[in-house]
Amino acid sequence: MSTGEMKSAAAEAALAYVEDDTVIGIGTGSTTNYFIDLLAGIKHRIDGTVASSEASAQRLRDHGIRVYDLNASGDLSLYVDGADESTRHLHLIKGGGGALTREKIIAAASKKFVCIADDSKLVDTLGEFPVPVEVIPMARSYVARQMVKLGGDPELREAGLNESYVTDNGNLVLDVRNLQILDPVAMENTINAIAGVVTVGLFAKRPADVLILGKSGGGVEVLTAK
Repeated sequence: MSTGEMKSAAAEAALAYVEDDTVIGIGTGSTTNYFIDLLAGIKHRIDGTVASSEASAQRLRDHGIRVYDLNASGDLSLYVDGADESTRHLHLIKGGGGALTREKIIAAASKKFVCIADDSKLVDTLGEFPVPVEVIPMARSYVARQMVKLGGDPELREAGLNESYVTDNGNLVLDVRNLQILDPVAMENTINAIAGVVTVGLFAKRPADVLILGKSGGGVEVLTAK
């Protein structure tokens, strides 16, 4: 199977977790886009969605799916999103698409978090994919220095030539390579405690509840939290 077919298979399997007459959280990224497109076929079953990014919100609206503000919807029954990396403990690195803060908020507000990905995203230890850190602009250099002290190699994310990437929240993103993440929960706590950090793209304190992996040989593998 191609990568796209694996992502589509994982997204289709996630439809089984959608409950009727509920509001569900929707993440951001290429795999989530497959889920949004499939969700359009059963949109009459749900009350609406909460999106983690403006891009996902627009894709949902284009399908005629209602999008709520989280403040108006209250807690969610389900959150479906992709990941850049996952371990078998369902600890994740997320934020390659830049929506890590809103993704973390929606994950925290959701009863069940179903992560969908192709099987290349499953790793033994997190950290080969650079860890995104959303930062307040004035703290960019300070936070970068703290990342170096933790053994990381931070790089300011760019949107184009001489143009920094800006999140939907108006902040910047540092992509941190070479972090040794032997204890994801401890590393998440450490980075989140640095002044100027909005959030880090480690999802270990609130990991996924279910991981659905599209397999290269066909079908899906479903992992659940122990």
